[in-house]
Amino acid sequence: MQGGIGSPEQAQAVLALLQAEADMPLAGLYLHGSAVAGGLRPHSDLDLLAVVDHPPDAPARRRLLKALLRISAPYPAPVGGPRCIELMVFDRSALARPSAAMESTFVYGEWLRAGFEAGELPQPFADPEHTLVLAQARRQAVPIAGPDATDLLPEIGAGQVREAMRRLLPGLVEGLDGDARNVLLTLARMWWTAGTGAFLSKDEAAEKAADALGGRTGEVLCAARRAYLGLAGDGELAPPALLREVAGHLSREIEARL
Repeated sequence: MQGGIGSPEQAQAVLALLQAEADMPLAGLYLHGSAVAGGLRPHSDLDLLAVVDHPPDAPARRRLLKALLRISAPYPAPVGGPRCIELMVFDRSALARPSAAMESTFVYGEWLRAGFEAGELPQPFADPEHTLVLAQARRQAVPIAGPDATDLLPEIGAGQVREAMRRLLPGLVEGLDGDARNVLLTLARMWWTAGTGAFLSKDEAAEKAADALGGRTGEVLCAARRAYLGLAGDGELAPPALLREVAGHLSREIEARL
């Protein structure tokens, strides 16, 4: 792993965990997201993507989940300590069928912890977000184990990326009240990708969108960027009505680019 871009202990712990599952041979494990697109920020998750030759059975899912609940820091993770982990596992056979809603075989994230602790078990599901993650990871991910990402991850077409964003937009805007900063930054990233076909880190995309769109939208995006960088608190973003106005503006700008 490249020095300074991740949390080596946690990443290596996940690698050892996956390698121990003999019935689901590990084809590759990759670091992606903030760690390789601008660098980890104070509250960034450690984003990991795995490809396996066979999907895990129910006992393997339980073992993986139990270990991840221990390895991952509960949200909100304290700055300087272990990070929240997001792990997406894909079955190699599913990757051979690129679509606007790619199927994962196992997903772990701290937003799901309450359900997992209540007995829920990660199951395969298709989601447009997976398509965007794979498209970006193929270009940027760093291998922890396995070949280069371009050798294992599918090439997602521009049309499939655009369709994935179309499908994600309504639900993303609806989630504004519970996670305004991340929703606004994700919208900024989608705005950039919709217009250029490229992927940027959240803070870089927010800066470009703020410069291009200006006005109150630019001001709110700058505040969200500062909070993401740890330079301000989420409470300094904007009143709820203004946040909804800005999210609506960004959504319309994205739709126009799609």
